[in-house]
Amino acid sequence: MDRAVFESYAGLEGRELLGPILRDFAGRAAVVSSFGAESAVLLHMVSQVDTAAPVIFLDTGKHFWETLSYRARLIDRLGLTGVRIIKPDEADLAAGDAGGTLHKTDADACCRIRKTVPLARALEGFDVTISGRKRYHGAARATLDFLSIADGRLKVEPLAGFSALGIAAYMKAHDLPGHPLTGIGYFSIGCEPCTQAGGDAADPRAGRWAGSAKTECGIHWTHNGATIAAPARASH
Repeated sequence: MDRAVFESYAGLEGRELLGPILRDFAGRAAVVSSFGAESAVLLHMVSQVDTAAPVIFLDTGKHFWETLSYRARLIDRLGLTGVRIIKPDEADLAAGDAGGTLHKTDADACCRIRKTVPLARALEGFDVTISGRKRYHGAARATLDFLSIADGRLKVEPLAGFSALGIAAYMKAHDLPGHPLTGIGYFSIGCEPCTQAGGDAADPRAGRWAGSAKTECGIHWTHNGATIAAPARASH
């Protein structure tokens, strides 16, 4: 990626960064969203720029029903017409997780089959990926750049500099509905078997893979072409 591309977006964040990216890379930029705890903020910004922008949701087959319901609600509320629901390959599941219990013995392998591989296929043909990660989530995310190179694509993180307070303020200002599980103590929401209630503004992902060193699901394992070695979460 030419350095001039990075320089052309220097100093921008939030919608001010997202808008030009979606316009300049129209048809070549995809938003990746979990429709999780804070997803409404980035998706609202997307809807303000282009309701038809491609939004990729990885339906792992292990989501909370509340997440699937929330996905439908946000799509309707924001008028999103470009959402693509991506599922794992049936042959991959049959070969690697026929019983659906791989997460109990090898969470990384489960994530690979249900997230990493399907996303790689879904992103074929795209030059840019956009996600809603934030530095305040800690671990490998603490040093997020707004722009980087990942897997040969431009990776855009419009919300990298947002705080928990900033996210809450944005949702209130735009009257955005929260994920149903946030009201009962879930600060970060992934697949049901590997997510439990817990976390706070200082460590919002504490409920993800609790009790293990795992901090990422497998779709954010590279940064500027290098593999991320995420540090183990400190015990509480």
